[in-house]
Amino acid sequence: MLLAEFDSIDALWIVLSVFLVAIGIPLAVLLVRLAGTATRLGRLLEGLQDSVPSLVNKTGGTVDRVNLQLDKVDLVTDSAVSAADSLDTTARAVSMAVVTPVQKLSAFAKGVSHGSSALFAGEGFSTAVQAGKDAARRRHQEIAEELARHDERLALRRPPPSVEPPVAAEPAVPAEAAASTAATEPSDSPAS
Repeated sequence: MLLAEFDSIDALWIVLSVFLVAIGIPLAVLLVRLAGTATRLGRLLEGLQDSVPSLVNKTGGTVDRVNLQLDKVDLVTDSAVSAADSLDTTARAVSMAVVTPVQKLSAFAKGVSHGSSALFAGEGFSTAVQAGKDAARRRHQEIAEELARHDERLALRRPPPSVEPPVAAEPAVPAEAAASTAATEPSDSPAS
């Protein structure tokens, strides 16, 4: 082929061939590297398939143990709340058992004091008795008001009662453990 027979179309074919080679080589390198990345990704996924189920099983066991411990903590806090309520009830009962007689005794002493003062002041017996009763009633009312103010101050210091959360279910006990526990506990029925 001579230079005279060389047309512009031949030049275009040469340029197109060079362009395709210039694009084809980097594209081939890119595809080879992409194949290597796909191979590594496949190996990573196979490794994850092997390790994830055991990790999920371990996590499930840990969550079960944590739930068991939380159930125990819930029982302990319920017991503590119950003990605090019992202590509060006992303290109120003892307080009322002490306060009521002291209140009556104080009112009686005040009544006797005012009654005897009225009697020695020269007033009649019935007037002195009435003065004593009035003084006793006033003293009883003063003590009751003082106790009510004290209870109000205590109520302001206490936090408001909280809403109790729902009671957690008891943890499941295997049948063998339940049977051995039942065998070791004393029975409620009297022995004959």
